[in-house]
Amino acid sequence: MAQTYEFYLERAEAAAEAAKKAKLANVRDRELRSEKTWRGLAEQARKTALEREKADAERAARREAEAAEAASGE
Repeated sequence: MAQTYEFYLERAEAAAEAAKKAKLANVRDRELRSEKTWRGLAEQARKTALEREKADAERAARREAEAAEAASGE
């Protein structure tokens, strides 16, 4: 199951909120590490989505060019 940027960002925000509410230093540190990880995953998901959109656009352009070439060659 592919996770989205929004999902990861929500988890990061939840970890940040838990860190603010933590009374124990080790719990706060754990939540801050968790937040950092979730934000990293969010950024990776964002980049992957952008790369996928770019690849899809390139494939569509290539298909259009091939179709135009085939139509003009007939």
